[in-house]
Amino acid sequence: MWPNERLLDLLQIEVPIIQAPMAGANGSALAIAVSEAGGLGSLPCAMLNEDKMRAEAGNIRQQTAKPFSMNFFCHTVTTPTAAQQAAWKDRLAPFYAEYGLDPADVPPAAIRRAFDEGMCALVEDIKPNVVSFHFGLPDATLLAQVKATGTRVLSSATTVKEARWLEENGCDAIIAQGSEAGGHRGMFLTKDVTAQAGSMALLPQVVDAVTVPVIAAGGIADGRAIAAAFALGAAGVQIGTAYLFTPQSLISDLHRAALHQAADDQTVITNVFSGKPARGMINRVIREVGPMSTDTPPFPTAGNALAPLKARAEADGSGDFTSLWSGQAAALARDMDAGELTRSLASDAQKRLKSLAGK
Repeated sequence: MWPNERLLDLLQIEVPIIQAPMAGANGSALAIAVSEAGGLGSLPCAMLNEDKMRAEAGNIRQQTAKPFSMNFFCHTVTTPTAAQQAAWKDRLAPFYAEYGLDPADVPPAAIRRAFDEGMCALVEDIKPNVVSFHFGLPDATLLAQVKATGTRVLSSATTVKEARWLEENGCDAIIAQGSEAGGHRGMFLTKDVTAQAGSMALLPQVVDAVTVPVIAAGGIADGRAIAAAFALGAAGVQIGTAYLFTPQSLISDLHRAALHQAADDQTVITNVFSGKPARGMINRVIREVGPMSTDTPPFPTAGNALAPLKARAEADGSGDFTSLWSGQAAALARDMDAGELTRSLASDAQKRLKSLAGK
């Protein structure tokens, strides 16, 4: 059925499509729909507390017996200094003045938790089929505990060096995240955004560098791209932006409307929303403060001071201060139920692969 079935065998799924975990943009409903359609649904956990993680995972288990993944961040937690906080507030001060907001009225930081003992204990209890990580891997002790449950471990690499490191440190499969991908870059051994490779260049080099199955991510929104990924040696694909168009995604109407107007040249990698590089649609704050600013405090605290501006602008129907995450292929996406989308993508890709093989 597929020219490379290593990922299907490893994860015990029917089609080699992984729904990208998108913190804040998807919950259990999207994961259930994708898993039921034969792909691998993913539950993003970085913005959830343990009770919510347990409830969402329980909901998935109640509604599908098929494999699913839980995703966690592995960033180093860094508290911003007073100087860093002051510099960021100063940079945003003109916007506060424009909207008549008090710069001292900044809400607490939104949850962006790094994988810890509490999360590990929850994984040991729930035993999801797959655990995926972003920004590297947790420390060796925690990773060993995760792997002892029998779950398969995935993580994202944005360079060949990162891919080799992930394999050496216990990953069962590697997600090669090309620069086209929406949302946060999985960078953890490099900080140079300007040197990040696109999928067509990164994927075959990662395939050549490691022995575990490789999953292509970035710029994939239709069957043509899936077929191309397999032609370059991938064993599967991870798709995010295309699933934002489904009714199961949790994005705002404002974000959804922006995606429907997306074009190939309307996204950029920026750090202004969180402090880490991520690809999103260009808006006012990116144009006037970024895209890459040296004033942002450490991840994920940059979003604190932006929150009042975001709320005020959105109340006026504007996304000027909203993180409108999107990959470069949003214009290829379609409005469709997530399960239907998964089946359609798989079917289209198989037809194209058969055509390429002359069958």
